[in-house]
Amino acid sequence: MFGTVVVGIGIAGSVRIKDLLNPLPSSPSEILKLLGFVSRRTLDHINEVKQMSLDDALASEAVHVAMISTDNSNHEERIRQFLEAGKHVLVEYPMALSADKAHELCDLAEQKGRILHVEHIEILTEESKQLKKEVEGKELVSGTLHFTGGSLDEQRSGFPSFSGIARLTWLFDLFGDLTVTSATMEEQKEQNYSKLTAHFLTLNSRPLTWIEERAPGMRRGKKVNFCFKSGTLDHLPEAPRAAVGVFKQDQDLFAKKLLGQVSREALAAEKWRILRCLELADEIKQLCEH
Repeated sequence: MFGTVVVGIGIAGSVRIKDLLNPLPSSPSEILKLLGFVSRRTLDHINEVKQMSLDDALASEAVHVAMISTDNSNHEERIRQFLEAGKHVLVEYPMALSADKAHELCDLAEQKGRILHVEHIEILTEESKQLKKEVEGKELVSGTLHFTGGSLDEQRSGFPSFSGIARLTWLFDLFGDLTVTSATMEEQKEQNYSKLTAHFLTLNSRPLTWIEERAPGMRRGKKVNFCFKSGTLDHLPEAPRAAVGVFKQDQDLFAKKLLGQVSREALAAEKWRILRCLELADEIKQLCEH
């Protein structure tokens, strides 16, 4: 059994607690034993799970795993603290707000002999899996992914190419490695409006555009327009509801890593994808700032 603490009790952290308390029978997650949670707020107990101080969680020999669900700007520091303390870490994306820091954290995890797992639930959704089937084997001509959503606090969430890393990872998962060709950022600070537009080329030199648009009250949604030689895909495919929630799927994958049930090749491919997407996010940020 791996003694586990959840760090950060927002929406994701609360789901983590629920899933840890109710693992599917005979699933890998049964090896994770929830010992407590860490929060800036004084909550005492949640579902009979006790609150712990950060110092106690770091120092406890009974704690083997930390699941980090805090603000993006806090991820790097918390990952570093728990790795230094000899704990395995599961963290929400992005693991850091720069590619250099992400590389440092991966190196630290290897030095400590610990698992550093970055949650990417967006590629575990049934919608994403169905879209990948629709795209597979087709020759892309050009494509656009346009995301809309409410405004974010950049100090807490990071530059839009990092806070929106899920969409970038989505494109990467569908079409492979990308090269950034240009990027612009439109802002109306008084209206708290922002629009990031990034242009890429695929390995076959096909153009892709990613738009991340946010404003107060803006409806959350994704629009796609992918032109292939065989036709156009201009809507997200309908997908059945998953039998297992995406957070549980992600948790099971993490548990499999702890059990040594994920191949070195799969681990290396996942690490490369995560770091490469953060490198692209960094390039986009630099182009927008300069």
